[in-house]
Amino acid sequence: MSAPIRVLLVDDQTLVRAGFRALLDSEPDIEVVGEAVDGAEGVRLAVERSPDVVLMDIRMPQFDGLRATGSITAHPSLADTRVVVLTTFELDEYIFAALRAGAAGFLLKDVEPQALLDAVRLVHDGQALLAPRVTKRLIEAYVATDRQATDRATAGAHPVPAPGADRGAPVGPAAVAPDAHRLAALTPREREVLALVGRGLSNQEIAEHLVLSPLTSKTHVSRLFLKLGARDRAQLVVIAYETGLVGTSPAPADRAR
Repeated sequence: MSAPIRVLLVDDQTLVRAGFRALLDSEPDIEVVGEAVDGAEGVRLAVERSPDVVLMDIRMPQFDGLRATGSITAHPSLADTRVVVLTTFELDEYIFAALRAGAAGFLLKDVEPQALLDAVRLVHDGQALLAPRVTKRLIEAYVATDRQATDRATAGAHPVPAPGADRGAPVGPAAVAPDAHRLAALTPREREVLALVGRGLSNQEIAEHLVLSPLTSKTHVSRLFLKLGARDRAQLVVIAYETGLVGTSPAPADRAR
């Protein structure tokens, strides 16, 4: 039998932590290895206990979840740790900054119990926790904000800080640069694959859409990680939006809602 998934809870609300712990500890394949009341304690416990998954509240006093996410994903001893940020609002302004800092995805705090358990297992398995429709609205909104800031700066106006910029979030190796020149090393096919990843398609769905074998689709995605220096699939989504590969155009027909 494989070792249980080690989970660290970081939230300033005692009842939230207690509820999550009771649910997670009831599963034989999941083990809560610690609880932290703020981001600073969360980073310390993460380094000390090397969890597989961190469930991180994004809004906490003093040392918030955004700063903690950046610190954890940039820490050399925590390369295999995945952070999922927790929020009360679908379009929380700090979620996008957390994704850029290396978070593997996000969950609403009112998530159904089974969905939370599935999310922990999904992220531990190396997949991104991204609901395509919610993520599309979120990322488009804040990429637009970043572009407006760039336009203002070019025009000589005072730039508008990106979400979370005033919070002092560390930007380590996990951070994603928005420059379009990052795509220069990609083949046309790899750009196609990146655009589809940005729309939330799985490797299997990409294979079907491009008429490829599942293995070929997986190989293209693996090369994207290597060429773009992305930590996980969530960051590929961010890159796809930031570089303009994915915008407001319709999704592939087989994914239309």
